[in-house]
Amino acid sequence: MEQNEQEIPDWLLESQDYEPRRDRDGFIAKSMLSITGVLAQFRLDDGAEGRLSPSAPMKLLFALGCILLTSLSANYFFVLIMLACVLVRMCFLPGKALKRTVAVAFGAAGITFLIMLPAMFIGQSHSALLIATKVLISVGIAMTTALTTPFNRMTAALRTFHVPNIVILTIDLALKSIVRLGDIALEVLTALRLRSVGRNDDKRSSIGGVGGVVFLKTNEAAQATYDAMACRGFEGEYPTANERQWRAIDLAWLAAFALLVAAFIYLQGAM
Repeated sequence: MEQNEQEIPDWLLESQDYEPRRDRDGFIAKSMLSITGVLAQFRLDDGAEGRLSPSAPMKLLFALGCILLTSLSANYFFVLIMLACVLVRMCFLPGKALKRTVAVAFGAAGITFLIMLPAMFIGQSHSALLIATKVLISVGIAMTTALTTPFNRMTAALRTFHVPNIVILTIDLALKSIVRLGDIALEVLTALRLRSVGRNDDKRSSIGGVGGVVFLKTNEAAQATYDAMACRGFEGEYPTANERQWRAIDLAWLAAFALLVAAFIYLQGAM
């Protein structure tokens, strides 16, 4: 019996090792770190409250009142009193919340001081320091209030002051969507990093791909939200938990705010 012998081609016997050119993934790594940092800020401390914290409506009212008094004050001594109160309150924040508050507040104050610095050459030498201090106080109060108040309680506080439902719904959906889309962008960048082979000389094209995927997911999320609201018969009402909003400690905070108002009126009249 004859056996059919077939010869193996030479090109099948050659080594097929492929060694792609090395490339750096700095763009992907920096993008992932940036997105992770933003998401970490949204989830920071989850609005942990202290034992002596007032209710969310009182906290919101107190913060807005203090910012208003600071903005209207023309007496720098009263501004220093408010600054001392804000710095003392910051000392009781958790470590991560304190670091973020200090970075944002002092950063905003520094930028304001640089913008107002030319006023020193036209005879307004105190304007830069006064406005920068007011910005530091206002941003510090806003950051402290946001980082020490759970998001659901802040939503309920807005309903207490009869803020329109559509405003609360927009804020709620926007914050939740930012976190969700951030996770999606992080997953896409991770997949891109794992599947990248060889050298990519046009890294800018990756931005369009990541942005396109996030845009499609945004469209899907918006459609799903609309369908869910339609199925549940949403009529513009934004219900909140039926729980007691005000606390006994609010009286102490209200008395403290009354003292600040009295100091504001006295120091304004003493000018």
